[in-house]
Amino acid sequence: MTQSIVVQVGQCGNQIGCRFWDLALREHASINKSGRYDESLSSFFRNVDTRYEDPKDIPVGDGKGKIRSLKARAVLIDMEEGVVNETLNGPLQDIFDCKQLITDVSGCGNNWATGYMMYGSQYHDTILETIRHAVELCDSLQCFFLLHSMGGGTGSGVGTNVLGLLEENYPDVYRFTTAVYPSDDDDVITSPYNSVLAMHQLTEKADCVLPIENQALIDITNKIYDAMPPSRPGKKVYPSKETQVKETSAITSSEKGATKPSQEKPFDHMNNIVANLLLNMTSSARFEGSLNVDLNEITMNLVPFPKLHYLVSSLTPLYSLIDVNLPVGRLDQMFTDAFSKDYQLIKANPKQSLYLACALIVRGKAEVSDIRRNIERLKPNLKFINWNEEGWKTGLCSVAPVGQPYSLLSLANNTCIQNTFHNLKQRFMKLYRRKAHIHHYNNVDGFEPFIFDDSLESLNYLINEYEMLNRTIGQPVEYPTRLSIL
Repeated sequence: MTQSIVVQVGQCGNQIGCRFWDLALREHASINKSGRYDESLSSFFRNVDTRYEDPKDIPVGDGKGKIRSLKARAVLIDMEEGVVNETLNGPLQDIFDCKQLITDVSGCGNNWATGYMMYGSQYHDTILETIRHAVELCDSLQCFFLLHSMGGGTGSGVGTNVLGLLEENYPDVYRFTTAVYPSDDDDVITSPYNSVLAMHQLTEKADCVLPIENQALIDITNKIYDAMPPSRPGKKVYPSKETQVKETSAITSSEKGATKPSQEKPFDHMNNIVANLLLNMTSSARFEGSLNVDLNEITMNLVPFPKLHYLVSSLTPLYSLIDVNLPVGRLDQMFTDAFSKDYQLIKANPKQSLYLACALIVRGKAEVSDIRRNIERLKPNLKFINWNEEGWKTGLCSVAPVGQPYSLLSLANNTCIQNTFHNLKQRFMKLYRRKAHIHHYNNVDGFEPFIFDDSLESLNYLINEYEMLNRTIGQPVEYPTRLSIL
C-alpha cells in the first residue's frame, strides 16, 4: 500500500484540509469497526504510540494491531497563524503532529511575490526539513497533494514555491495540485495578478492540476440548499460574505463525525465538496474494488501533453441525506449529472467542448456493466478528439462514501478549461494595461517585471493550445462575456 502527503498552504488550503481530514476520519471509522490499524488507514494516517516522550510510529504489520493515536500525513503552512491555530484548538487537534506546522504572523499581504520570493526564501530550509520528516515516515510515498488558493498571497506565492521544492527534491513523486480560483467579484484586487503568476508555476511544475472555481462551489451549494426539504433548513452562501451555516446535512458527509453542526464554520459545505473530490480520487488507492485506479494512472491516461494537465472535475451525488434512499434509476442519472454543466467544479460546459480523455471513478453498489452501459449511452452526445475516441479510464471501488449507496467522480481533460483561463486573462489585462498595483510586486526583493510577461505568455500558450485542439472538431471558441478587455 502506498502513502500520500497532504501539503495545505494558506487560509483556503488549511480550511479545505481541515474538512478533508474530518471526512477521511468519518469514512475510515464507518468501515474500520474493529479499531485496527490497517493498510487502508496507513495511506493518509500514521499510528503513533504516545506513551514515549518522543512518540514512535507503529508499523502496519499484519494489519491487526490496534490504533493507538492517529496522526495525519499532513504539512500545514500559513504565514498568518489564525486558521492553523483554530484547527489546533478544534476537534481535530490531536491528529496533527506539531513538528509538521509552519506559521508566521504578518501574512503575505495578498502579494504573490511576497509569498514566493520573501517567505519562500525565508522558510526554504524549514519547509524542506518539515517535508523530509513527513517523507521519512512513509514506507512507499506515491503522491503529494497540494491544497491552496490562487488569489491570495500565501496560497499562490508560498504554495507554488513549495511546489517547486517538491519538484526539485522529489521528482519521482507525483504532484497533484488542487487550486481554488477566485470568483469574478473577489474582494482581493490583486487576485488576477496572483493567479496568473501562480499558474505559470503550476503549468511548469505540477503533474496534474484540479482547478476549482469559487463561484462554481457557491452555485452548487445554493442549488443544494434550494433542494433541501423544509425539515432541513439552510442558508444560502453568497460570494464575498461570511455566512454562518445553520444545522443542515453536511454535503457528501454523514451526520456523525469529529465536527458537529454547531461547530461548522462558514463555507465548510463548499470545502466539503473539494475534500470529497480528493477522497473519491484516492478511494481505489485505499480500498478494494474490481477496477482499481492508481494515482499514476490518472496522469498516464488523462494527460496526453505535459503542460495540458488541467483536469475538469465533477462529483455526484452532491448531498447525501436526500439521496440515501434512492430509486434504482438514480444510478444512471448520476452519470448524466456528471457531464452536466451544473455539476462541474468550474464554470464551464464540457459537453460543448472537446474531450481529450475522461476518467470515471465509481464507488459503492455498482457493477462494471453499469459503467459500460452508461458510457455507451453518453458517448453520442460527447465530442472526443479523433485520435482518442476511446479515451475512457474507469474505476470501481466497492466502498461507498459515508451515507451514500454510490458516488461518481468524473475527471476530464477538456478544452472547456480555456474559458476559465480566458476569463482570468481578461481580469489580468484590465489591471496590467494600466500597470495598476504592480509597484507592490516590484518592491519585493528578487521580483523582476519580466515575470509578469513570462507568466502571461505561459497563460497565452495554454489558451492557444486548447484553441488549436478545439478547431479539430470545427467548433468556434466561445469565451465568457462577463468582462471585456479594455
